[in-house]
Amino acid sequence: MRVDPVEVLTAYLRAQPDIPVGSPTGDMASREAGDTTVYLEHSGGYRLVRDRMDRFDIEYDVYHQDREKAVQLAFRCRELFLEELPGEMVGPAEVLDVAEISSPRYYPDATSREHMYGGEISVFIAES
Repeated sequence: MRVDPVEVLTAYLRAQPDIPVGSPTGDMASREAGDTTVYLEHSGGYRLVRDRMDRFDIEYDVYHQDREKAVQLAFRCRELFLEELPGEMVGPAEVLDVAEISSPRYYPDATSREHMYGGEISVFIAES
C-alpha cells in the first residue's frame, strides 16, 4: 500500500465546513506564528494485512491564539476522526476504523507561546 495517511486526513479535514480554511496541514514549513493550524504528523503504525490494510498512528496538534478556540477545534477534530471518518472513502483510501490513542491535551508551544492541544489516533486504512 502506498497511501500517505497524512494526506488522507488532511484532505478529509479540508473538506469539513467547520474546520478553518487552510488550517489542516502536514507541513509546518510555511506556517507563521499566530496562524490557526491543525498539524498532522505520522508517528507510527504497522501493516495489519499484507497488501490490504495498514494501521497508521497520527498525531494532530491544533494551534490557535485563543486557548478556548484551540481546545474547541481540537475536540472537533477528535469528534470528526472518531465518529464521522470511519467508513469514508478519501481519495484512494477507505478508512475502515479510527481508534483513539490519546485525547487532546494542552501543550503550549515553547517557542511561540501559542496555545496548542495535541492528540493521537490510529487510522485503519485499506487502499481502494
